[in-house]
Amino acid sequence: MNCGYVALIGRPNVGKSTLMNHLLKQKISITSRKPQTTRHRILGINTTDAGQAIYMDTPGMHDNEKRALNRHLNRTADATLMGVDVVVWLIDGPSWHEYDEVIFKKLEQAGLPVILAVNKVDKLLQKDIMLGFFATAQHRYPFEHLIPVSALKGTNLDQLENLIFGLLPEREFIYPEDQVTDRPERFLAAEIVREKLTRRLGAELPYELTVEIERYEELAGISKIYAIIWVERLTQKNIVIGREGEMLKKIGTDARLDIEKLIGQKVYLQLWVKVKKGWSDNERALQSLGFHD
Repeated sequence: MNCGYVALIGRPNVGKSTLMNHLLKQKISITSRKPQTTRHRILGINTTDAGQAIYMDTPGMHDNEKRALNRHLNRTADATLMGVDVVVWLIDGPSWHEYDEVIFKKLEQAGLPVILAVNKVDKLLQKDIMLGFFATAQHRYPFEHLIPVSALKGTNLDQLENLIFGLLPEREFIYPEDQVTDRPERFLAAEIVREKLTRRLGAELPYELTVEIERYEELAGISKIYAIIWVERLTQKNIVIGREGEMLKKIGTDARLDIEKLIGQKVYLQLWVKVKKGWSDNERALQSLGFHD
């Protein structure tokens, strides 16, 4: 059987997490319209009759490295290119951006087979633009395949999956056939809380925000989860809590319902908001909050 690791790379907010969730046909990575929603390497395992594809969702590659958190995200994305078998480079429509030149150089150094997937084809009105773009793209880099997709609508994802399996090496399965991720439920619960924060707060959401599970208890018929939402300033804490605690209650309800779907049983979720000044620009603080290279 064909089996191997597939790195999903690209700039922030191009749809990598949405693509992986649709390829797996279930939600593993959190999604939102806010750039850099993905902060960790998320592994999703898809075992089919064709073999086993182990997708690695990564933070978006970007040029802003002013804070320790940004540097961590870039290191995580770069490290994903080591030890994988295939790369799927997802770009946001048929055009190049300035930072894509950096990605070209990283791919040349890695020397891996690359599939260029152009996302949001459902929004493209003139199809000849895509054909022209593919013609020039093939001259810029020796891509194994070029394919237009819509991660959100599911367009051409079966074809993309077939192309991926065709490039994977023959080997025995690495993971059990019923396993879908390497992340524990504790981690996924924290990510779900962060997703609900992102979606509820939108533009108000402080970038310097993360979620830590302080305690996770699995009891008969119910799981009790105690989570801390870390921010950097008191004003940010007030935004997350909202007037008379209403925003935090809504976020907690949204997260609890999704976690219950994930684990298949009732959940008691308790959220606190605490201030840790400068955590996003402190390497030691990042390590303590679970941001490991």
